Amino acid sequence: MYISQQLKKKNIAEYLLYMWQVEDLIRANGCDMERIRKNIIEPYPATDEQKKELARWYEDLINMMQQEGVLEKGHVQINKNIIVWLTDLHLRLLRSKFPYYSAAYYKVLPFIVELRAKGGDKDVPELETCFDAMYGVLMLKLQKKEISEETMKAVKAISDLLAMLAGYYIKDKEGDLELD
Repeated sequence: MYISQQLKKKNIAEYLLYMWQVEDLIRANGCDMERIRKNIIEPYPATDEQKKELARWYEDLINMMQQEGVLEKGHVQINKNIIVWLTDLHLRLLRSKFPYYSAAYYKVLPFIVELRAKGGDKDVPELETCFDAMYGVLMLKLQKKEISEETMKAVKAISDLLAMLAGYYIKDKEGDLELD
């Protein structure tokens, strides 16, 4: 939980990927709080009070996942909202003619088109396609699977775009981003 709070303040893109991973950890543990306590919370280096707080956080997430019908796949609404907010900011940045951001986006656009052509959901926002790609590569790395040079090139471009967007997100939240 503390990791999530820090990431949310520091890097919204990393936060979202982390939260997707937490959703998958919950699923991997059968959405069973006792298994989560045993496999995730107990080994976590924290005080008893912090572990109780962490358990409440996981319980709340499980409840959200259950209520929103995403126990098997998908994402809770709070995570979907981040994509909505980031998409709104992304579109405002493109309309405002931020040259470096626009250049990063147009560098990534062919990869987005290619990912969607390979079976990606064409109805999701482009940024969600980017996050899906980043998450997929993260999972491949965790499984110690080989990642092609071409994929790594795409992921680097996507990562650069998302890092730039995350930086603008912080400035926007702080009221320091002028888009006109």
